[in-house]
Amino acid sequence: MIALTASTLFTPVDRIESALLLVEDGAIVEVTSRAHREVPKNSRLVDFADGILAPGFVDIHIHGGAGHDVMEAGAGALPPVERLLASHGVSSYFPTTVTAPLDATLSALARLADAIEAAEQNPQLEPHNGELRARPLGIHLEGPFISHKRRGVHPPESLLAPSPAAFDRFWQAARGHIRVLTIAPELPGALEVITLAAGRGVCVSLGHSNADLDAARAGFAAGARHATHTFNAMRPLDHRDPGILGEVLTDSRLSAEIIADGIHVDPVIVQLFLKAKGPEAAVLITDATAATGMPDGRYHLGSLEVEVKDGRCMVGESLAGSVLTMDRAVRNVMQFAQWDLQQAVRLATLNPARVAGVKDGGSVRAGAPADLVVLSPSGEVRKIIIRGAGI
Repeated sequence: MIALTASTLFTPVDRIESALLLVEDGAIVEVTSRAHREVPKNSRLVDFADGILAPGFVDIHIHGGAGHDVMEAGAGALPPVERLLASHGVSSYFPTTVTAPLDATLSALARLADAIEAAEQNPQLEPHNGELRARPLGIHLEGPFISHKRRGVHPPESLLAPSPAAFDRFWQAARGHIRVLTIAPELPGALEVITLAAGRGVCVSLGHSNADLDAARAGFAAGARHATHTFNAMRPLDHRDPGILGEVLTDSRLSAEIIADGIHVDPVIVQLFLKAKGPEAAVLITDATAATGMPDGRYHLGSLEVEVKDGRCMVGESLAGSVLTMDRAVRNVMQFAQWDLQQAVRLATLNPARVAGVKDGGSVRAGAPADLVVLSPSGEVRKIIIRGAGI
């Protein structure tokens, strides 16, 4: 038994002062306060002093990092990404594809399914030089069922018309590990795919879309319940033609993600988004690429070459992912919207876990995996704990 103590614990819904957390065999046994319970005599005490305990971050939209892309062939691609994620407080993630030739996508899905199943069989991934690794929990399929007009940098020659048969081919290649699907609802065949995917427990997310208001509403009525990197690669909001953004921002039943790096959307828009969606429905993502954690230069995003300079990932004149880390996104929310740390942490933990259907994910409670991050009062990562490893 390991007893963790800290000045504060964010569950993240609740706040516990003088926190006491008991961990055994990689799971949380008890969540309490030193005001109500003494540290068990047979436990090993680890005191984080003025640190703040919180759930490990969950990133449901990430393409790579540390010089590697998640679609990259070879067994050596994911471990460096996972170590980088863990160093920034992420305990679990959803590797995200980008539109690519069909065979390349199918092969990548199979490799990612291998990694997910390996992590399921070995809950504590082997550390490297003492560095822990974030765990892949499922796949986010971003493309190829997206709008040509709002495709961003997704290669147009590899976009596909949505169809149940096409989705099922991806589903079989991924061996059922697709947990999030980004799709444009206005495309012919999209509503059938949305219904099929939602029926299989996939979180269907509308994005890379030129949908008007009616098409967006039809997509949500068919089973979609989330929005991909809100504002980016979407029909702009217009006071007479509110489009997809009008529905995303006003329907409280819908969750929505945002890239809070100050580049993809202005800080004022981040503030507007957070006011619209609130602490229950807003989700932070990084949309990070292989360039994250690396110096300026050229990197890959799927089959694309991306040039990174001064924090911007570009293909030609278009933004192509980010170099954002989740801990920075949390601190940016505090700065951009004057939210407190507990509110910001929820957007990187409980909310994305709920979106992706992670059982016991993104929360600190008895019976949940001991996936934890220790933060400074200003939101800096001091330590990561994954399935009880690292303490």
